[in-house]
Amino acid sequence: MAQTTPALPTRVIAGITVPDTPLIAKALAYARSLMDDQGYNHIVRSWLTGMAIVSHLPTSATGSLDLEAFSVANILHDLGWAITGDVVSTDKRFEVDGANGARAFIQREVEGTQEWDAHRLQLVWDAIALHTTPSIARFKQPEVAFTSLGIFAELTGPAIAPPGTLSQAEFDSIAAEFPRADLKGYIRETMCRLCRTKPDTTYDNFVGEYGERFLEGFSLKGKLAIDALDGGIV
Repeated sequence: MAQTTPALPTRVIAGITVPDTPLIAKALAYARSLMDDQGYNHIVRSWLTGMAIVSHLPTSATGSLDLEAFSVANILHDLGWAITGDVVSTDKRFEVDGANGARAFIQREVEGTQEWDAHRLQLVWDAIALHTTPSIARFKQPEVAFTSLGIFAELTGPAIAPPGTLSQAEFDSIAAEFPRADLKGYIRETMCRLCRTKPDTTYDNFVGEYGERFLEGFSLKGKLAIDALDGGIV
């Protein structure tokens, strides 16, 4: 079982054992205050899915996993989808908004303590900023790699997780408590909303692909990296 040192207090949610610290509880409350029901259910499912995966892995695979940092990163990973508050920028992709928002949240909550150094803050920032880029995230620290893996497993199902780490029963138990109501439609509308409201942040990532396929008038023509590089290199 993956553990931090010292071991953290725990509780069970939807059949999954998770760490239970004041900062994690505050992160859940903060995410709940900024996100709609479907977004909040997604981030909690992602956390529980990630915890199910790492709990079944040997320590040789997880290393000295910081379960509090891992939990906070999962819980706050989609702050860039917020429907209220001032987390969402006009000029940054949603992953960076989420990473910046999570870092600011932690700094506010732990001000005056020695519990969170620059390394732990960077772990959370990287885990959130890279959660949609598994081809990079999987080569970084376990907190970063398993955040990305857990989120993709939440979206696409247990088959993507390492064998023996996420059962269908665990996946279904999580979904029963935090419903997946029209998840595909919700993700599609969220991505299209980003394309409508701040299109310049969607051209160099997968979000723009949603806009081009589903949003009338949206186009990636002339906006791709090859357009800037092949046309601009001197």
